[in-house]
Amino acid sequence: MAMLNDMEQEGLVSEINVTPLVDVMLVLLTVFIVTAPLLMNAVKVKLPKASAEIAVTIPKTAHVSVTDVGDVFLDEQRLSLDTLTTELKVLKTRDDAAVEIYADEHSQYGAVAKVMAAIQRAGISKFSFVMAPDAGKAVHD
Repeated sequence: MAMLNDMEQEGLVSEINVTPLVDVMLVLLTVFIVTAPLLMNAVKVKLPKASAEIAVTIPKTAHVSVTDVGDVFLDEQRLSLDTLTTELKVLKTRDDAAVEIYADEHSQYGAVAKVMAAIQRAGISKFSFVMAPDAGKAVHD
C-alpha cells in the first residue's frame, strides 16, 4: 500500500455509496408488499341502500337468432339476410351498437357465416355468440 501524506488524505470523496440506500429500499418494498393486502379489507362496512332511483341507460343489443334450418330472426322478427343488413345499419347509428348471435347447435356453419358477414356489412364491430352453460361437465386445466 502506498502511504498518503496529510494533504492527499484531506481531499473530498465524491462517490456515493448506494448499498445502504438499496438495503433500505428493499426493506420498505418488503414491508409494503406484506401490508398492502391487509389494508384492502381492514374495515368491513355495511353500505347504505340508495333510496332514489338512478336512471341507467343500458345499451340495447340486437339479438340475431339462427335456427337449425337456417332461418334468421332479428329480435323475434324473421328477416332475409339483405333485410338483416339494412336493419342493422339503422342500429349502427348508435355508438354502442352491439349484436348477440344465438345460433342453434345444429345450424349449418354457412348460415352463421352469412349472418356474421351481414353484421360486418352493416358496419358493426361488436358482436358475440351466446351459449348456454354446460352444467354437467367440469372444466379441467
